[in-house]
Amino acid sequence: MTRERPRKRTVSISLRGRGQTTQDFVVGIGVFLLAIAFVFSYVPSLITPYASAYGGGESAQADRIAATLVDDLAENPARPNHVNGSALVDLTENDSFDLAGDLGLRATDSVAVDRLNVSLERVNQSLSRDDRRIVAGGDPYTGQDAASSARIVTVDMRDVDGSDLSLDGEPIHDVCEPSCRLVVRVW
Repeated sequence: MTRERPRKRTVSISLRGRGQTTQDFVVGIGVFLLAIAFVFSYVPSLITPYASAYGGGESAQADRIAATLVDDLAENPARPNHVNGSALVDLTENDSFDLAGDLGLRATDSVAVDRLNVSLERVNQSLSRDDRRIVAGGDPYTGQDAASSARIVTVDMRDVDGSDLSLDGEPIHDVCEPSCRLVVRVW
């Protein structure tokens, strides 16, 4: 009898012992692509968390109004951004002035389409908004979304006769030393 040699076993590759199959690869790539899509859609909202509800038109309108007010209230063209305090107080406190109409805001009959608030504020940020405000005119601003524009101005707080201006009986001669902020809000 001939002795047969034992046959060598062939090495077979089993999918059971492998770490990854085709289906695993497809699922992994799908999850990766979804994660990348989520990151690209979510990151812009993280970068601009305080996006305004108003667009460029309202911002441009507020900027135009602020520039017009500074130009109209200027005492001396040689001193840019130096405004007449008595004219500003008259403009904001006097009901005979039509801020919206004089500045070209939209209105239908007697209903204003655009709302406007003009205020002169101290530059000191440690004060509350109400404590920073010196004079304000137009529609009442209560913190709602609004397009705004600000100008740093120096203000002559003396009346035409040289006396100190006063609001509610209180003199306001040194409140804008060295400067104040003229804020225009449109909504």
